[in-house]
Amino acid sequence: MTFLRRSLTALTPWALLAAGLLFAACATAGRAEPLRRLTPAEMEDRVRGGWAGQMIGVAYGAPTEFRYLGRTIDGDIPWKPEQLENTLHQDDLYVEMTFAEVMDRIGLDATTQQYGEAFRDSKYQLWHANAAARRLLQAGVPAPWSGHPKYNLHANDIDFQIESDFIGLMTPGLPREASRYCDRVGRVMNYGDGLYGGTFVTAMYSAAYFERDPRRVVEQGLAALPPQSGYARIIRDVLAWHQDEPKDWRLTWQKVQARWDRDDSCSGGALQPFNIDARLNGAYIAVGLLYGGGDFARTLEITARCGQDSDCNPSSAAGVLGVMLGYERIPPKWKAGLPVLAGKKFDYTSYSFNDIVRSTLARARQVVTRAGGTWSETEITVPAQSPRPPKLEQWSMGTPLRIIPAAGADWSWRGDWTNRTGKIEYRTPLEGKVATTPGQEGTLTFEGTGIALVGPHAANGGRAEVYLDGKKAGLADFYIPKDTTDDSLWHVSGLKPGRHTLRLVTTTEADTRSTGRECYLLGAIIFGKE
Repeated sequence: MTFLRRSLTALTPWALLAAGLLFAACATAGRAEPLRRLTPAEMEDRVRGGWAGQMIGVAYGAPTEFRYLGRTIDGDIPWKPEQLENTLHQDDLYVEMTFAEVMDRIGLDATTQQYGEAFRDSKYQLWHANAAARRLLQAGVPAPWSGHPKYNLHANDIDFQIESDFIGLMTPGLPREASRYCDRVGRVMNYGDGLYGGTFVTAMYSAAYFERDPRRVVEQGLAALPPQSGYARIIRDVLAWHQDEPKDWRLTWQKVQARWDRDDSCSGGALQPFNIDARLNGAYIAVGLLYGGGDFARTLEITARCGQDSDCNPSSAAGVLGVMLGYERIPPKWKAGLPVLAGKKFDYTSYSFNDIVRSTLARARQVVTRAGGTWSETEITVPAQSPRPPKLEQWSMGTPLRIIPAAGADWSWRGDWTNRTGKIEYRTPLEGKVATTPGQEGTLTFEGTGIALVGPHAANGGRAEVYLDGKKAGLADFYIPKDTTDDSLWHVSGLKPGRHTLRLVTTTEADTRSTGRECYLLGAIIFGKE
């Protein structure tokens, strides 16, 4: 018996296990990871399937978007091939093409600032984190601060999640590359779990090129997330509940609602059934993929029936599944209306369906070869690459406690203020206050750890200084550029629990593009500790 064998016989069972793992690690340490292979034809079929899936998903769900809040869609969801024409006008598609165009024009090394500059100059209509980011960019707040929660109340919203697909499509089997591009692009409008929404989706796209089991694809998406993040926790929940109850998607949906459909800090969603949080809607994507089981129609149907953003979510789910299946295996019923559109341009872009497929393939070729793979006329080789989670970052306004209407008794007003009733998205109308001259003041004393001032920005908006507990805390800007919808005027989080006093004072200042000095406040959302 050698010295090594004599030593091993004296080890405990746990030590033997550790020794075995060590020997296995040593044996494989020098072994190169296997290459994955595709033909160029297979690659094009999967890219085409991914873009077609996005288009089909958003067209299928568009008639139900945000009509089912905190409840499932139980009636029929009709489908006609003609619905696909609507995809040429959908922000789910043309916004992400803004960032694809930056890559095509500047190169893969384009910076967050360069993506921000292109987004700043865009002309399409925007909402939520996108709208807040473009408003901030045009006001001189550069990326990545345009997506940071210090300035952007919508940092955890769904926006980058629905605009990240193009990154996953150009990073076949390369989730680390996808994560790097997400970090550059997604910070234009999101942060933390809002950013991780894109990381999750792109990692699933990357996995879909070589995985045929939807559960494995979702697991690969999860592996790309910081394990302690809220986003990772909700996806782990969905995977566990699916394993416990693999046939009943509605039971899993109910569990998602009970645990996660709350504490939305968005100005339109706080204390309301409306929820545009990236995590919740990302869970619906996972539910659709898991319970759809690789069936295209069932994946579409389940994802849409989860409600809330019921066109964006099936767009992402069908995009991922479109890569898994490839364009040729998408059932003809769903793509019948696509050939007639294939050469038409998406709004605000220079891309048609055929163009964006070619553009994606060209970028994918660069990504693959940079990562150590090869791309020839007959074969594409992709080095094996496991997901690597980014550094954890989390942010929350806290738990929304109540909304205090500006015309309510909690506020006190000095100067020339008038009452005006208004509404924020799906929220019930609020009685607000309006001033059009400088020096008008409003004061609110509240108990909480955070506060968000909300009201409709406008082309004639002015500005008001904000004081918190006697110290100047910032500026509420009531101006907003054309085709931009945002109701978050100013916010702060992380206050010490207890009593605070906020004072608002209108100024003579306004954005140089504003046509007036109107300050229209609907109220304040008060937040407490989570």
